[in-house]
Amino acid sequence: MSADDGTADDGIGDDGTEAGGTPAAGGQDPRATDPTRAPEPDAAPAPDTPLPSAPATGLAALSLPFRVVGALALAAVLVLTGLHLSFLFLHVAPANTVSTRQAKAVNAWIYPEFEQNWKLFAPNPIQQNTTVQARATGLHADGTSFLTGWYDLSARDGAALHGEPLPSHTRQNVLRRAWDLYASSHDDDGRPVGTRGELSAAYLTRLATQRLERAGAGGPGAELTRIRVRARFTPVPPPPWSGEKLAGRPAYRTLDWAEAHR
Repeated sequence: MSADDGTADDGIGDDGTEAGGTPAAGGQDPRATDPTRAPEPDAAPAPDTPLPSAPATGLAALSLPFRVVGALALAAVLVLTGLHLSFLFLHVAPANTVSTRQAKAVNAWIYPEFEQNWKLFAPNPIQQNTTVQARATGLHADGTSFLTGWYDLSARDGAALHGEPLPSHTRQNVLRRAWDLYASSHDDDGRPVGTRGELSAAYLTRLATQRLERAGAGGPGAELTRIRVRARFTPVPPPPWSGEKLAGRPAYRTLDWAEAHR
């Protein structure tokens, strides 16, 4: 255009673009509204660019040698667990062909760490309460002798445990197990059976001595010289619906006098 028509040539064409194809300010690019123009594809990652993967965890994160070691350790644990459960089952199950043939191996595995005191499928509930009692002879602090009455050691242990939020497992069972050990290693006449007979008698006497001294038998400064232990067996009353009758009065098994052991 010339300056005579009153307009200035500002470099904007008739199609609303500046010189060089750039859309003018406030103008619209006709390419954006052209329905015949194909859309430009979005930028895509190069085909050789690897996608990020999640980090490996567990055994997969270890190298091959460590994977082999881990797998072998897991297999060993599973095998030992299966063997232990099998031996335990044979130990508590009723006698059968397998448990009879493998009795030596089963006992070698079970005793003494995994000893069980119950039987599978045929439990034998306790039908009587057993309490251990003891009395002693000795010397008072002034040298005179004395004889105590019977102390119910089991009742004293029970009273000490009553109301305890965390009762001692040893205190609950040590006296009962000591009597069970004595009874299983002696005959009805008190003669020791096997190699544990004398040891079990000394152990029971030592426990009784400690309990009587703790109870203050004989008074302050007294010295216990001889101990006598007995067990009292009281039948457990049957349930009302059973129709059974209570069998007799409590029974006692009294041991001979023994030297006090400390």
